[in-house]
Amino acid sequence: MKEVFRTNDVVKLSYIEHLLQEAGIEYFIADQHISAVEGNIGAFPRRVMVPEELLPAAEAALAEVERG
Repeated sequence: MKEVFRTNDVVKLSYIEHLLQEAGIEYFIADQHISAVEGNIGAFPRRVMVPEELLPAAEAALAEVERG
């Protein structure tokens, strides 16, 4: 799995998930449950991971999403 996006913004993360689902791209959200450990302060970004062979398609699907 390769990282295609990283963000602390849960709204943006939801949008990214939507875009990947619409494109039919398999993905995994790493560090999704870290908020339970960090106390929900948003210090740890969630990483969107995709299989290496789907990385170009995922990058194309997310090309218009502002990073951060």
